[in-house]
Amino acid sequence: MFQVASYETFQDGQVIFQEGTHGDWIYLIEEGSVEISKNLKGRRVVVEVLTRGEIFGEMAFIAKMPRTATATAVGETTVGIIDRDYYDNEFNKLPADFRQIFSTVATRLKNATEAVIRSVSVDG
Repeated sequence: MFQVASYETFQDGQVIFQEGTHGDWIYLIEEGSVEISKNLKGRRVVVEVLTRGEIFGEMAFIAKMPRTATATAVGETTVGIIDRDYYDNEFNKLPADFRQIFSTVATRLKNATEAVIRSVSVDG
């Protein structure tokens, strides 16, 4: 399905990428788990924990925006880095209108996630 360019292994607690950095890669979890978290007013909020076969890092890549969350290895975790040239080639085969839809969906998902987290932090 995905063409993986390389593999990288991270140890428990090691940050794969940090919220706010630029997203040049999409990752596929081969082994282990990845915790997705956001920093909210100095407090770390776990958004979700992803497991084998799931991808992450796609929102920043598709919408060409900074990373919306931090990805951290849970246990020893191996990820495949999806080949950027392959992905760009496949993505660019889509009509421009569809690429715009994906970008809009990624941006709206980012905004919705942040709104939910803000409301939880206000209530909690």
